[in-house]
Parts: sequence; structure tokens; C-alpha cells
Amino acid sequence: MNYSEQHLQETAQIVSQLNPALCEKAVDLLAAVRERGGRLFILGVGGSAANASHAVNDFRKIAGMECYAPTDNVSELTARTNDEGWTSVFAEWLKGSRLSEKDALLILSVGGGSLEKNVSPNLVAALQLGKERGSAILGIVGRDGGYTARVADVAIVIPTVNPANVTPHSEAFQAVVWHLWVSHPALKVAETKWESTK
Repeated sequence: MNYSEQHLQETAQIVSQLNPALCEKAVDLLAAVRERGGRLFILGVGGSAANASHAVNDFRKIAGMECYAPTDNVSELTARTNDEGWTSVFAEWLKGSRLSEKDALLILSVGGGSLEKNVSPNLVAALQLGKERGSAILGIVGRDGGYTARVADVAIVIPTVNPANVTPHSEAFQAVVWHLWVSHPALKVAETKWESTK
């Protein structure tokens, strides 16, 4: 078997192991956030930060949700990192946005955060703030899901089928899952387009 065959076979294995019931639960939670006028804040680091930006577009444009990613504001992100430190950067941004019980956090992460292992402590701090404020918490995470999976209302943990490919599969399936969510009839409010409508 060549590598391309292996990678695609692993991808098929992951699809077969994802839990549709958890996806439905996440959609219900997101629909409730939208209904009560809450906002969705999407947090990610590295490749997951890029995914967060893409997901913000989809939740706003397709699902009609007010949605933001702190990493889209590079000026504030770098100023806070410089002045206050990386660990608190997301939590302080969320405080400035007056995170409340009406809102939700969506964590996109390979490891899910861990203070013990010093893995994405900024996500852990944001999650702790979210719990304090009563915000809904969702995650699409890899490995064992880390802190996110422990505290989330709904966590989709991308199955590990090859430890050497945890990161590429986790980040790829973040997109699969959030696209499922925004395409769901309970969330989708706008038709997707791929060409001009002149």
C-alpha cells in the first residue's frame, strides 16, 4: 500500500467512527445559542486558528449566527501576548467581549488543552472563564480531547487511527464536522453558492 492509499484509508476509518448523535446534540445547542441571541466565539491555535477563521465565515454567512475568532484580530492578539502573556490572551479577549451565559465557545484543537502538559494553556484559561460565566462549550478535538473534552457540553473527539497522523486528521476533520453543522437544516439559513448569481 502506498502512502496516499494509507492516508485515505485512515480517513475512511475516522468517518465510520464519528458519532452522528453527538453532531445532532451540537447542532441543537448551537441553534439554542442563536435563538437566544448569543454569540459564538471560535478558538484555535496554529492550523486550528486558520480553521477558526473559515468557520466564522460559515457560521455567519450560512447559519446566520453572530460569530468571532480572537485570532482574526492580529493587532489585539499580539498586543495582549506581548503585554500580558500567551496563556491569558484568549480569556482576556473574551472578557473584553463581555462573554456571558447567552454565548458559546467552540474549541478547535488537536490536544484540547492541558495545564499539566503545558499544551494550549490559553485554551484552558478561556474554557475556565466560559465555565465561570455559564457559556455553552463545544469542541472538535483530537487525541483524548484534553481539557476541552472534560468540560464541554458537546465534544467531538476525532478518533486516532494512526498516532503519526493525529494532527492532519484532527485539523482536516474539524472542517468536516463544522461543515456538517452549518449545512444542517436546523442551522442553515442561507443557500451556499459557488458562482456568480448575476
